[in-house]
Amino acid sequence: MKQLPKGSKKLLNAWAFYDWANSVYSLVIASTIFPIFYAALTIVKNEEGRVIQDTVQLFGFNFNNDSLISYVTAMAFMLVAVISPFLSGIADYVGNKKNFLKFFCYLGALSCIGLFWFSLENLIFGLVCYFLALVGFWASLVFYNSYLPDIAFPNQQDKVSAKGFSLGYIGSVILLILCLMLVLNYEWFGFESEAMPTRISFVLTGIWWIGFSQITYYYLPKGNKKEKLTRDVLFNGYKEIRMIWRSFENNLQLKKYLRAFFVYSMAVQTVMLIATYFGIEEVNWTGQDATTGLIVSILLIQLVAVAGATITSRISSKMGNIETLILVNVMWIGICVYAFFVKTPMQFYIAAGLVGLVMGGIQTLSRSTYSKMLPEGTLDTTSYFSFYDVSEKIGIVIGMSLYGLVTQIFGSIRYSILFLTAFFLIGVFLLLKVPRTGKLSKKEAA
Repeated sequence: MKQLPKGSKKLLNAWAFYDWANSVYSLVIASTIFPIFYAALTIVKNEEGRVIQDTVQLFGFNFNNDSLISYVTAMAFMLVAVISPFLSGIADYVGNKKNFLKFFCYLGALSCIGLFWFSLENLIFGLVCYFLALVGFWASLVFYNSYLPDIAFPNQQDKVSAKGFSLGYIGSVILLILCLMLVLNYEWFGFESEAMPTRISFVLTGIWWIGFSQITYYYLPKGNKKEKLTRDVLFNGYKEIRMIWRSFENNLQLKKYLRAFFVYSMAVQTVMLIATYFGIEEVNWTGQDATTGLIVSILLIQLVAVAGATITSRISSKMGNIETLILVNVMWIGICVYAFFVKTPMQFYIAAGLVGLVMGGIQTLSRSTYSKMLPEGTLDTTSYFSFYDVSEKIGIVIGMSLYGLVTQIFGSIRYSILFLTAFFLIGVFLLLKVPRTGKLSKKEAA
């Protein structure tokens, strides 16, 4: 079809709709159904609900179940961090970023379907599927995010970025509710237990991701440049990353913002990745169904996050992006301190609602703030967003590693969350040093 002009409503909606397609991975696989499924396979509790065994054997060694999944998660993020510059450099140079977006979408979605066969007997295969699903999801975001300055003008980017996250939350909640109905009412569908409906949820996630992403692919342009791939450009992405790093010397605003983003994003992503595991191991669900309670809390996060992303976008238009990010980081600090004392389901629900309020806001505003700071007329946006994503992924590797270390030392996830409060404090301090100029000034934001 004919390429739609930059700023076109149809083009912006098509871009944002990829969030609807791929966010089911974040909710079903990363946050809800899979963590509960993994815990059910690897944790043994007594009648009082206390954990009496949480080890998994792999390659002849016994691993703490939380440590094992955190190691696999960290390795996957490290791989994404390493390959992103390589792939994004090629994609920008030959102008086929949409093909790379498709490849990693299909890799991630098919790996979600592969989780259908996850079991302790097929542990290696299951962990490989989990690993590849994570790589597919996050690697695809490198190319997806890089389209933002290509398809939207600066004054549109906050709004369309928030719309993408909102669509993602809504779409993922719809699928989660369908999966929840399937799991909790398995007798209606002729199943003997929750196990098979849970596995079917993984298949539905992959099908949803592939199916709805076709709308995005139909309207998005192929890319910017149209040159042949040669041996000289195989490592062009790393060269561009180095060049972008050097260019920060002439863009103090972007350099200081990235420092702050690296620190506070490390804490945000780690909290989001371990939230369900915290609920499984640290909350006393005696007298209540833990599976239902955990899924309800995650649904609460998603629903509140829709409002949080929209509210944050509106506040930033009045206060300015950096001031709003400072406010959101301060709220994260309060939530982490509160989470340390959470023990009952009701306290966990309150924490979930608060997390949802700030989760959507900090994600959407961080992405659009970075996009606004890019130099005018930038064509190789994929490389810039690759740098952004590499920073985020390395931060996650560090965050997950520190989480595992602190948990191992203190024997409780809640101490890890309290420890992450320090990174939000440092994030606030670094954000205060970011210059308020150009597109981030309060006057222009209003």
